[in-house]
Amino acid sequence: MTPDQTLPGHERRRLLSLVTGEPFAETYEGMQLTERQVKRYRILEHRRLAGEPLQYLEGTVDFGPLTLSIDRRALIPRPETEYLWALVRDEITSSGRSPRLIVDLCTGSGALALAFKYTFPTSVVMGADLSTEALRLAEENGYKTRLEVVWREGDLFAALPLDVKGHVDVLVANPPYVAEGSFLPMEVREHEPHEALFAGHDGMEILRRLADEAIGWLAPGAIIACEIGEEQGAAAMESFGAYVPRLVEDLTGRTRYVFGRAPSES
Repeated sequence: MTPDQTLPGHERRRLLSLVTGEPFAETYEGMQLTERQVKRYRILEHRRLAGEPLQYLEGTVDFGPLTLSIDRRALIPRPETEYLWALVRDEITSSGRSPRLIVDLCTGSGALALAFKYTFPTSVVMGADLSTEALRLAEENGYKTRLEVVWREGDLFAALPLDVKGHVDVLVANPPYVAEGSFLPMEVREHEPHEALFAGHDGMEILRRLADEAIGWLAPGAIIACEIGEEQGAAAMESFGAYVPRLVEDLTGRTRYVFGRAPSES
């Protein structure tokens, strides 16, 4: 079989791996396929050429120590979000003790929540989202990874039980932060859930709410860390002013996170 040359070579090999079940490293152009495999390859190729993300076609995505299921119910976890997990993990580890309660708001596929539960198994981890469909995917990923996360449905802190108020030791979020009307690549705009992407005229709507509402939920000295758009640093510093915020760059040198600490008890 000679695949269509329109797709990049690495994408053709990923589709070949998908239809044959062979590891990516063992796929190659011109490998022999059955008639059924050829038919499946052509269907996947057509979907990919139409802009459907490879991760949705493959149905999985690697995130930190985990391989998770992913589909159109949730945003595809990006390397920037994986790096947020790594940064917060390192900050927790440097403190010398595991947090009692970690909360991941806007959890989507559950990637951050599950990666934290894997890393800090003695911590209680909660993942919350407004989307019923996203939470179903997160629950499926919990079963798949055999990691016990408490999943909660609702709008930001309204999803959390009142008995955790004032006891959240680590709060992380990758909320929607794209401004309405912003340009997005077609494969993102046409295939990923809009409610996980857009947040008002400047993209700060959810981030501002999160900063305003978090203070009563955090334990003294708690970590708060959010992913932001690379041009939202100044607005994030203003919104998170109560937490002595600092901006952190991603691996490409772009400002992509705001970190802070809840006020300590005097």
